[in-house]
Amino acid sequence: MWKSLQSETAGNIVRLLKGGRVLRDQQTEPELLDILIGSDGRIEAIEANINPADVPMVDLSGALVVPGFCDAHQHLDKTGVLKSAANPSGTLQGAREAFARYARTAPPEDIARRARRTIAQCRARGTTAIRSHVNVDKDAGFHGLDALSQVRSEFGDSMRLQLVAFMVPHPNQDLDWLEANIDAAASRADAIGGTVAVAEDPERYLDILFAAADRHGLPVDLHLDEHLDPDRLHFDAVIERTEKYAMQGRVVIGHASALSAVPRAEFERISERIHRNDIGVITLPAANLYLQGRTYERLAPRGLTRVADFVRSGVTIATASDNIQDPFVPTGSGDMLEIARWTLLASHLHADNLDTVFTMITHAPARLMGYGQDYGMRTGARADLVIADCADVIDLVSRGPDRCVALVGGRAAILEL
Repeated sequence: MWKSLQSETAGNIVRLLKGGRVLRDQQTEPELLDILIGSDGRIEAIEANINPADVPMVDLSGALVVPGFCDAHQHLDKTGVLKSAANPSGTLQGAREAFARYARTAPPEDIARRARRTIAQCRARGTTAIRSHVNVDKDAGFHGLDALSQVRSEFGDSMRLQLVAFMVPHPNQDLDWLEANIDAAASRADAIGGTVAVAEDPERYLDILFAAADRHGLPVDLHLDEHLDPDRLHFDAVIERTEKYAMQGRVVIGHASALSAVPRAEFERISERIHRNDIGVITLPAANLYLQGRTYERLAPRGLTRVADFVRSGVTIATASDNIQDPFVPTGSGDMLEIARWTLLASHLHADNLDTVFTMITHAPARLMGYGQDYGMRTGARADLVIADCADVIDLVSRGPDRCVALVGGRAAILEL
């Protein structure tokens, strides 16, 4: 069966998958079903005993079929620069400074080459959609956005790639430049983003970001309070602008590490406002475990936000890779199942939350990326699927597959691990 799937890699759509153990949307257990994929790369039917005439078929022999993984927070412009951008302090500020120095001279082709490699690596492990934050600042200008726009064109339908114009407020870089250039950045991007806590004037900075997003009809995706200082919070400021611009359901906050440092009553107040305004949260365990808490001499904190509390509260929360092999995170293979395991372990979730962290790499990030009915194991959705030699989702997340093939828009790639 695995060789049959690999033989479909010459740009052809795999039309009929027979006898897979399919995890349909809203179900907790897989069912023995067939999947018919149309010539447009979308799911035409999911049911038992589909037998259309003259349609090429692959027998899955009971392999598990789940939706493709979504990595809703990466930095493809930074990926793979570990050996060229040292961060001896291991801190967030050290990583920012290291990459800023590197980016001043990095040519666009260097960005594109590294991004291609990481995208292929992610796709080889079942990721079918990536949202990448891409630095825009006074030094590097639009090099990253332009390079990654070209990479997106090259991959076409073989990877869903969204770009966030990540307006970076480096120290001593006035906000006037960002404000003057944000419209040009927005025209190249799928979302507007930034990192609020390092802005010299956070209120004005947020006004610039939200006003531009409103003008261009784009969602907002922020790095928010990626630190552990309970007295330096910007959640209310973000929520107020979400309400002002009626952007409920179109704002995402990444990291939110500082919420782990505030008293529970304050967290619950902020969490309730986040939930009421349908603001999504993305936790980034690799970066937060690596960068946060290094100044503590005893009981260094984990650095993650209150993942378990968000899960219980009903807030849409996803988990993602963040950085891969760079000064922010020196490790990473592009494997979202690995990130799911880190999330479960580092967030003090439980063994019965293995299906929860699976949702955090599938349906939750797909919702935050705006895919809606275009995603999932349902009729009409794009056929972005992962086929694995696992019994069920618990098996998939806890141990991982020995063999795995993904279909992106119905087309297989060489993805056996």
